[in-house]
Amino acid sequence: MEHEFWHERWKKNEIGFHQGTVNQYLHDHWPELAGDSTDTVFVPLCGKAHDIWWLHDRGHPVIGVELSDIACKDFFEEAGEKASVHPGEPFTTFRHDDLEIWCGDFFQLVPDDLRHVRLVYDRAALIALPPTLRPEYVQHLNAILPEQARILLITLDYDGTEMQGPPFNVPDSEVHQLFDEDYDVRQILRNDLARDDLFVKRKGLQNGVSESVFVLTRK
Repeated sequence: MEHEFWHERWKKNEIGFHQGTVNQYLHDHWPELAGDSTDTVFVPLCGKAHDIWWLHDRGHPVIGVELSDIACKDFFEEAGEKASVHPGEPFTTFRHDDLEIWCGDFFQLVPDDLRHVRLVYDRAALIALPPTLRPEYVQHLNAILPEQARILLITLDYDGTEMQGPPFNVPDSEVHQLFDEDYDVRQILRNDLARDDLFVKRKGLQNGVSESVFVLTRK
């Protein structure tokens, strides 16, 4: 999707995709990915997610990448924390201790940027992209991640005729199509959302909505 689309969403505060609390699936299933480690975590298309603080509070250095400078600034301001800002190209880096938010285009990342990363948390990246861009996203993710990196992936699936994303519906079968060649794909949860779920009600979805959690390990 065009950069301007996301800049406008943040400028107008049209950020219904933002969760004001820590994601429950992250809370419940992160140990299945990370165990007791405090390895560096990469969070693509991170927005201003509270999840990043949750990961950092558990001892993980974190690198997030986010296109919107509004999101990057709000992330620290809303937590009452200060970040040192380091302008540069192609990223401006917001740094607090060993937590960094890189403001810029995910597709400008290179392998050296993520050389210390061992864990990845994707709750909002894959589902933020339309079908035409998802293969490119996965291809680039594979190119920049170290071989040892493992991924916790959370997806959303619904009847695509009922709603135009983002967030987009990503069927479980598509996760396998995108990742099976390079990863062992293990689905650890599929949760069918109730009709009174806030997201389901707000979007008026009638034909069922589910969320899935996957652990992806390089072959």
